[in-house]
Amino acid sequence: MKILIPNTIALPLTADVETVVYDIDADVPDEHRDAEVLVVWHNSSSWLQHAARVLPRLQLVQALASGADAVLNAGFAADVRICSGRSLHDGPVAEHALALILSAVRRLDRLRDAQREHRWDDEFIDEQSAAETRALHTLSGARVTIWGFGSIASTLAPSLTALGAEVQGIARTAGERSGFDVHADADATDVLADTDVLVSILPATDETADLFDAEVFAALKPGAVFVNVGRGATVDEGALIAALESGQLRAAAIDVAKSEPLPASDPLWEAPNLLITPHIAGNRPVGAARLVDDNVTRLLAGDGLVNQVRP
Repeated sequence: MKILIPNTIALPLTADVETVVYDIDADVPDEHRDAEVLVVWHNSSSWLQHAARVLPRLQLVQALASGADAVLNAGFAADVRICSGRSLHDGPVAEHALALILSAVRRLDRLRDAQREHRWDDEFIDEQSAAETRALHTLSGARVTIWGFGSIASTLAPSLTALGAEVQGIARTAGERSGFDVHADADATDVLADTDVLVSILPATDETADLFDAEVFAALKPGAVFVNVGRGATVDEGALIAALESGQLRAAAIDVAKSEPLPASDPLWEAPNLLITPHIAGNRPVGAARLVDDNVTRLLAGDGLVNQVRP
């Protein structure tokens, strides 16, 4: 069995297979178009579409990203199995989400601006200590709602509770996950009304497109904080900017956007009280070689695959 490994990550595999490292910026060489397994990491949509056309013997595409939406949309044959890198990013994304949450709640963006101006922000000091506003600047006692309560949320939530936050989730179905109450999507409006910090870890699907719109932001407690480490396609960016400008959102932090890299002319850059990071939350999959080894071994044995999303 031949496996194509991208040149964007080192994958020391132990499975007894032939591995070929390929350049994600070049066409698949003719002599390697007989590969049965393709591993993808940081591949462009156009490259994936090219691969779908020129790899007729392909049995498995193993994405290392937590979501496989780009692979699913590339046009691979219906019988090609597609697996995601879900769980490889639980720790890194949870860590980055926590950093963004704390940065937004503690308003480190504002303090950095003051630093650049060589200004000791006495007004901020007063706001942080005043009885009527001090609760805005801490996670202690804050109600944090995570929309998209999977393995990343299960990793993130205990860190939030350790800092005194009350954590709950929203997902397609209600129940208890990892010891936290999770509400159904249908009950989101009631949940948002009492939310201080809203965190999105949602994937990009037809159902989640522009889910975070003016109606959702208006349903939040006034002065709430919004953080997105899911996918940019889930946010109506015009509505996000409007909510920040009106003060309905006190602050926001996003690691993803609809257009990436974000164009220099994009209005998000000028939105008030917004922190932007360049889609780096899950930029280092942990345990990728182990996952690929496992799925290749399962494929050879005819067993079920880990993180299979299609068919």
